[in-house]
Amino acid sequence: MRFRRAIVAFALGAALPSTALAETGRMVEIGYDITFAGFSGFRIDLAARFNGTGYDVQTRTFKEGLLRALTIRYEGRNRAWGGFTPQGSVPSGGSLSIVVGDKPRTWLAQYDGAGGVAQTHTPDWAPPPHQVIPDNDLRGSLDPLSAGLAAGLAGDSICEKVVPSNDGKRRIDVLLKQVGSETPAAAGVPLARGDLLICEIYTRRIAGEFYDAPKEAETKREQPMKIWFARLDESQIRYPVKLEAQTGFGTIRGRTLFFRERPLTDAEKAEMLR
Repeated sequence: MRFRRAIVAFALGAALPSTALAETGRMVEIGYDITFAGFSGFRIDLAARFNGTGYDVQTRTFKEGLLRALTIRYEGRNRAWGGFTPQGSVPSGGSLSIVVGDKPRTWLAQYDGAGGVAQTHTPDWAPPPHQVIPDNDLRGSLDPLSAGLAAGLAGDSICEKVVPSNDGKRRIDVLLKQVGSETPAAAGVPLARGDLLICEIYTRRIAGEFYDAPKEAETKREQPMKIWFARLDESQIRYPVKLEAQTGFGTIRGRTLFFRERPLTDAEKAEMLR
């Protein structure tokens, strides 16, 4: 589903600050709007807390506008938590909670620091043999939000990444490739600090619950998405700020509604320690 891929694309690059910026503790809030053929589709709200070398990031994705009125209910919540060093993120866990219609699903992933993943599914997931994700494919993969945080630390190298992602039922690789750059004025993102990087994003199926078997490699079967990454603060992190994807039924577009940051309150710092 192209909307789902758009959501994954905006998750990539969700920001981690430099260690210096995180020492005092701060909250970053970003809002995104995704439209389809000119109509409102999905809204994504991100709230990220950073304190010392720890992070706790949460997103909420929900339908709005015409898509909400004409299609079944969808709401997703993701969370990722862990720490980071100058060399990159050190994820401890990630979770997702999805409601489609009246059917909820939750999934928890906990990481052992050596590539291992312990999973908890609610309700239990018992796939047929051909949809099981083998342990060797599962190892080293991250939930979509943790994968995005890891990619965001790459800064100017974010568009030269292969990100192993797993949502509990599907294991995919997300491939990013830089195809250009634009000034803030040309991109229509006046808050950007310096030129924006334009990347193409493909997905490659690895294993799991895929019902429509592709006739050829997925990277050739579909046109890639384009996503614009920009610096919005004093860190070297590049945030996803704009997205476009062509489909046979119209264009999917994503844009940043707001970007805010502030110091953490003492209560928020204490909550992160629990």
